[in-house]
Amino acid sequence: MITLKSERELEKIRTACRIVADVLELVRSLARPGVTTAYLDKEAEKRIIECGAEPAFKGHGASGRRPGFPASLCTSVNEEVVHGIPCERVLLDGDLLSVDVGARCAGYYGDGAVTLPIGRVAPAAQHLMDVCLEALHRGIQAAGPGRRLADISRSVQRHVEAHGFSVVRDLVGHGIGSSLWEEPQVPNFYNPSLHDIVLRPGMVLAIEPMINAGKWQVKTLANRWTVVSADGSLSAHFEHTVCITASGVEVMTTPPRQKG
Repeated sequence: MITLKSERELEKIRTACRIVADVLELVRSLARPGVTTAYLDKEAEKRIIECGAEPAFKGHGASGRRPGFPASLCTSVNEEVVHGIPCERVLLDGDLLSVDVGARCAGYYGDGAVTLPIGRVAPAAQHLMDVCLEALHRGIQAAGPGRRLADISRSVQRHVEAHGFSVVRDLVGHGIGSSLWEEPQVPNFYNPSLHDIVLRPGMVLAIEPMINAGKWQVKTLANRWTVVSADGSLSAHFEHTVCITASGVEVMTTPPRQKG
């Protein structure tokens, strides 16, 4: 079921999203060659708690097949698409680091992600990141009241594939609110069935292109969490939590310094 959020609920989601944006900016300032992903996770968790929230990912997703996620950040390096687990891995000059963070505050969630260059990256790696970020922007621009969910997916896919990259098919964006993952799913590739889903004010979506420099296929590592490109090619991931409004789209995870 797709739920439309009340203004009271939206304000709680905004609070959680502001914390997410703040944590992503903190990680951006700390991520550099010589730093470990475990250090970034420790500092991010500290900031989330200082803000009066809880790390949304820590312990999330436990099932009979896998344990709950063991950290507050997802730190995915190079060929890792999503759900990389922070550890004592040292970031190297030229790495790509995708950072995904979620926060829960007053019972509601915010979710966001960025891919960061570590030191000086190759031009091809920078281009991959640039295309992924622009695909996110185009997906957001395609949203709005009365539009279709398929409009978002089509806009992302067209931009990515026009630049020779591929859209991961096994992972999608999602609705978000009082649960971290809600309906509807938000694929980054065109699905005709999504024409039936009309975007309405009060819908809150996590739009998150995940793209590979090579083929779209992925596989999951033995830790049962980390997803990598099957061909070992570089991957990039950007995400915003957005709300459909009466007049357009509100990007809820925009850092304060970018507003206005």
